[in-house]
Amino acid sequence: MYRLFEILPGLLSWTTLILVVFLSWQKPVWIAVFIILFDTYWLLKTIYLSLHLRSAFNKTRQNLKTDWFGMLVGTKKNYQEIYHLIILPMFDEPYGIVKETFESLIKSNYPKDKMIVVLATEDKIGKPAAIIADKIKQEFSGKFFKFLVTSHPSDLPGEIPGKGSNEAWAAKEVKKHLIDPLKINYENILVSVFDVDTQVYPEYFGCLTYHFLTCDKPQRSSFQPIPLFTNNIYEAPAFGRVVSFSSTFWHMMLQARAERLTTFSSHAMPFKALVEIGYWQKNVVSEDSRIFWQCYLHYDGNWRVVPLFYPVSMDANVAPTLWKTLVNVYKQQRRWGFGAENIAYFLDGFRKNKKIPLRAKLYWTFNILEGFHSYATNSIILFALGWLPLIIGGASFGITLLSYKLPRITRAIMSFSAVGIASSAILSIIFLPPRPDGEKLKAKQYILYFFQWALLPITLIIFGSIPALESQTRLMLGGKFRLGFWVTPKGRYRESEPAQVK
Repeated sequence: MYRLFEILPGLLSWTTLILVVFLSWQKPVWIAVFIILFDTYWLLKTIYLSLHLRSAFNKTRQNLKTDWFGMLVGTKKNYQEIYHLIILPMFDEPYGIVKETFESLIKSNYPKDKMIVVLATEDKIGKPAAIIADKIKQEFSGKFFKFLVTSHPSDLPGEIPGKGSNEAWAAKEVKKHLIDPLKINYENILVSVFDVDTQVYPEYFGCLTYHFLTCDKPQRSSFQPIPLFTNNIYEAPAFGRVVSFSSTFWHMMLQARAERLTTFSSHAMPFKALVEIGYWQKNVVSEDSRIFWQCYLHYDGNWRVVPLFYPVSMDANVAPTLWKTLVNVYKQQRRWGFGAENIAYFLDGFRKNKKIPLRAKLYWTFNILEGFHSYATNSIILFALGWLPLIIGGASFGITLLSYKLPRITRAIMSFSAVGIASSAILSIIFLPPRPDGEKLKAKQYILYFFQWALLPITLIIFGSIPALESQTRLMLGGKFRLGFWVTPKGRYRESEPAQVK
């Protein structure tokens, strides 16, 4: 059954695309009507999501202006008892990027004597990682309550080398060497796991702690900030900027739809729950979303994600050359698309767990399946296959009124949809951080950053549907075709210091 569930996402996506091609040839009238209806649905969905994006954007900007630590102090909650365990899994990132992350922690408006920081290195990187870790330890270890460097052994049985296995090792080590000897109550520890390029904004920990202490069922909740890929945004080419902001806006929209929210990349959760579920799984690629399903199944559906509407800043995907950047962006999107592996995990869990309500099972099954199916197929249908009836539908279809009207109707619907693209373009400009060199953007640069969004249809196919479809195909085929964990290379290729959004 588990293997059948792994096949399901790819099977649905490929069946859809093959049927569109086949019926464009055999039943062009059917497909022409379908395309018009599908384009209309996409337009309505674009409007719907744009409203959520606007709402989430406004709330995020307001939260960025809020004195969260001041609000925390003003509550009657005893925040002094809360400790923040911060795990930073590191691969082969350069010293400068790691240092910037630690500097952002130091600059945060939160007591450092409540922070336990773990720099989780990989043993297989060897001496270069050890040198960087030692240098970071010398500079920053005395500035937090506790600081620990861990080294994740390579080639442990049952593991996929990657972020999840490193995080699990680090969490066990800090529990063994610090938390248990100090007898800190697990319920008073919030564990945040960040990519090592993640920089927190000054009020992040105040915002996180406030939500933890004031939300319903804090010990049954994860906490999700908005990933903002802007640390090095001025180094990214136009394609990279569009992909980066598209990812940010998608996760921002999800914050406004909290009932569908799962964990992604940097997030936080109670340490007690992490221990009870057995830490992050070591044999998966998408450990960031898998941890949500581990908790959801372990606690019989009594788990949710609390949206913070507050960002953390990470690196956009940038390499020394344009071609290498495009390749890396594709590989990163393919890894994210492999999150479809969680479908088999939670469907198998739903089959075995009789305590989770049927309504909840159906809700999650439909929404997650529909999400990955849309991810792999919608852009291809919209921008690539929509014209097939005119090309292969035959002469009899070519002389019909519908064949004449189809491109005009489609073009009109797509023109209306462009309003959503323009809205994204404006929001991306607002979210641009100050330039590292201190110069202000010129008018022509604003124009460039606006019109770069004309690339969106291309990026949706090349860096959206195609890598998602490849991931689902690899999952469907299994065996040697499965993806391992691919670490996104990080680096600074210009003399610059990343700045945060004001």
